Amino acid sequence: MSAPLKAIDGNADLPALMADLAAQARAAARVLSLASPEQKNRALDAMERAIRAQAPAILAANAEDVAEARSGGATSAFVDRLTLTPARIDAMADGIATVREISDPVGVVTESWQRPNGMTIERVRVPLGVIAVIFESRPNVAADAGVLCLKSGNAVILRGGSDSFRSCRAIHACLVQGLREAGLPEASITLVPTRDRAAVGLLLTGLNGGIDVIVPRGGKSLVARVEAEARVPVFAHLEGVNHVYVDRAANLEMAKSIVLNAKMRRPGVCGAAETLLVDRAGAATSLKPLVGMLIEAGCEVRGDAAVQRADDRVKPASETDWDTEYEDAIIAAKVVDGVDEAIAHIHNHGSHHTDAIVTEDAKTAQKFLNEVDSAIVLHNASTQFADGGEFGFGAEIGIATGKFHARGPVGAEQLTSFKYRVHGTGQTRP
Repeated sequence: MSAPLKAIDGNADLPALMADLAAQARAAARVLSLASPEQKNRALDAMERAIRAQAPAILAANAEDVAEARSGGATSAFVDRLTLTPARIDAMADGIATVREISDPVGVVTESWQRPNGMTIERVRVPLGVIAVIFESRPNVAADAGVLCLKSGNAVILRGGSDSFRSCRAIHACLVQGLREAGLPEASITLVPTRDRAAVGLLLTGLNGGIDVIVPRGGKSLVARVEAEARVPVFAHLEGVNHVYVDRAANLEMAKSIVLNAKMRRPGVCGAAETLLVDRAGAATSLKPLVGMLIEAGCEVRGDAAVQRADDRVKPASETDWDTEYEDAIIAAKVVDGVDEAIAHIHNHGSHHTDAIVTEDAKTAQKFLNEVDSAIVLHNASTQFADGGEFGFGAEIGIATGKFHARGPVGAEQLTSFKYRVHGTGQTRP
């Protein structure tokens, strides 16, 4: 299956190309905003089938991307984020199926009330319009973002990282096939057909009103650039400086399982734990087993003095370690004086993404859940559940760490705004 857009690798009148893509997406958004749930679901069904049928082609394209990344000296964590496997492609298709089955958010009346003058006012969900998603390395984002935007009635312009260019084109071709089969505009899901980095800068300008929202999905430098330069609203997606706090009342075997999974399941994802906090009151029995387990699993541990004393293989932690998203098999570890100091550390060094407590003390757990100001806070569960699919959204367009409009996993519902519909019987204002 060939990609529907020709790839260009030079600045062949790039501003004109990008303006044309935005204009086509804007026209497609008008059609999508009125599309029936049934028509959108037909497209999603066809997309799922295409992803499964074209798995060999997607894997072949991805193998080229991975080989190029390895030859360029990419880290193992980066390669893991870039790599697709048959299981990951199945998960991508399963996510599309889940998105198809969730309720259509467009047109839902969230509130309705009647005024004393007899007018009825309704608050109803509507699409945002055209969303630009700028992402790095993980090619599955192309599918996640594409289908979520479709379900929520939005057109989307996808700009993947240059490292995943071939993979994204193969996935995008499947999405376009689904749109075609359902009779929806192919520009509903557009992939920027160039690796030229100037395309990102053009997207950030908003393309003369062609883009309504920008979603950055990547590392700290990408998000910082988007937030600094964007001329349209941004769904903030900051880095995941995530913590696991092991309380004095934690079950040690549970704590070991959760910490190992939170750090080592996939160290390169944004939900991976980057800092381990251990309650001093329980450190005598829990610290050495936790640190030893991580090191034996291939994780480098950088710790404070107390953690270094627990295992001579621990490296000294610097002040910058408490603020670092490693995206690798490295974790910072610190002993703290109870839940209050743990919460204070998270407040001072966290990124408001995802943080977890392991404890059997319900009161301590509730305090942590109430006072840690992160988009996702967990009790006795791994931080790697920070994922829209695990929340039942089918997929996610990112984990929003800001406080406006959307927070946490951004699914179809979070990709809508609202308007007010007012029903009168001839009322005029005195």
